[in-house]
Amino acid sequence: MSTNNQFGSKLGLIAATVGSAVGLGNIWRFPAEAQANGGAAFLLIYVICLVVLGIPVMLAEFSLGRASRSDAFETFKKLAPGTPWYFIGVLGILGSFLIGIFYMVVEGWSLEYLVTSITGNLYEGVGKVVPGTNVAAADSAFVAKMQEYINTPWAPMVYTWVVIGINLVVLLGGVQKGIERLSNILMPSLFVVLLILCCVSLTLPNAMDGVEWFLKPDFSKITASTVINAMGQTFFSLSLGMGILITYAAYYPAKTNMPQTAAIVCAASLLVALLVGFVIFPAVSSFGLADHELEGTTLVFQTLPVVFACLPATQLVSALFFLLLFFAALTSTVSIMEVSIAFFCDKMKMKRTKAVLLVMLPLLLFSGVCSLSFSTLADFKIFGMTIFNFLDSFTTNILLPVGAIALCIFAGWVAPKYLVKDQLTNKGTLKSWIVKPVIFILRWVAPAMIACILIA
Repeated sequence: MSTNNQFGSKLGLIAATVGSAVGLGNIWRFPAEAQANGGAAFLLIYVICLVVLGIPVMLAEFSLGRASRSDAFETFKKLAPGTPWYFIGVLGILGSFLIGIFYMVVEGWSLEYLVTSITGNLYEGVGKVVPGTNVAAADSAFVAKMQEYINTPWAPMVYTWVVIGINLVVLLGGVQKGIERLSNILMPSLFVVLLILCCVSLTLPNAMDGVEWFLKPDFSKITASTVINAMGQTFFSLSLGMGILITYAAYYPAKTNMPQTAAIVCAASLLVALLVGFVIFPAVSSFGLADHELEGTTLVFQTLPVVFACLPATQLVSALFFLLLFFAALTSTVSIMEVSIAFFCDKMKMKRTKAVLLVMLPLLLFSGVCSLSFSTLADFKIFGMTIFNFLDSFTTNILLPVGAIALCIFAGWVAPKYLVKDQLTNKGTLKSWIVKPVIFILRWVAPAMIACILIA
């Protein structure tokens, strides 16, 4: 593999890997799970899952990718020739592409809300919201605005096409000039925006009530489903089982300290989740919205605009938040689509430009159709679900868990005996204490835990 197909710096590869992990799962899924599962009680279990499950599975993907220097499909063909284990790569490529279809739609919504925050159209007709007086009316107004934005056929589709175009430009730049350069800019920017929003939220009236709720565990809400949800959040927030980390690890230089990289990525993902909690919970508590159900799209596109309408500099704070959301979505979609692009470059021996166009141009059609599932195609159902919800459910609940179980079994039992050890120790130049625990978890613990997610 040429140096043009490797990350150019340690900072760049960490930024890119963190960018692939930090996405919508941290920003809108984590607060919803924390609210429903006892606040810090869920946070504690989530941290345990990150350490016990997230880091070992991430290290397995890193090891396979760097050892093979190949895409998610060819990795298994090279490491287990003449066997059907390449189906893991097929699941990863298929899953990542399907996720990309509906992720682009959400990324388009984020861009639309960013634009309308800047222009003020998002808050037109709502006016200033005063807690204790017109909060309910504002809440209803933003529900109606979300329905108007999403259910209108053309605007969401156009914004979806715009973000596909942005992804296309980045991906045409390649690993160093595209993915790495974008990540080096957006990831520090994301943390800066998050810190600004934290400062705003923590200075609101009664903000400490929300902080206390977030950090005070309610162990009475811990059930078996809480643990399963925490495991699911771990996989979703770290982009495990999608082929992304195998693909990115193929671009890692030989001297990359992969245990250190995995620890940094998991710590960054956890930090983002914590900071988002310090943005969301003080804000909703301060304005009497703590009893609202903080479910993904409802939280981001309905509840938070009500909060922003209560604040001074409404448009600025709103624009900062949706800029944050857009950055997180963009770094995720770039990594998601790179999985398929790497396959065509590696397996089909295509030039990068041709591979990028082959992967991205069909998204104009598929994501456009997915966008229309809320308007023109609202009556079209797959197993009783809209196209958007079907893609979300099928990939999250079936493809990713199945692929993750198979990947753990492959790394623990099937891959060449010394592969994981050689990769985690850089062929003996790094300490080896982590190798035995990782292999034990891959062989016994991770498959059982992921099977629980699949069964649930």
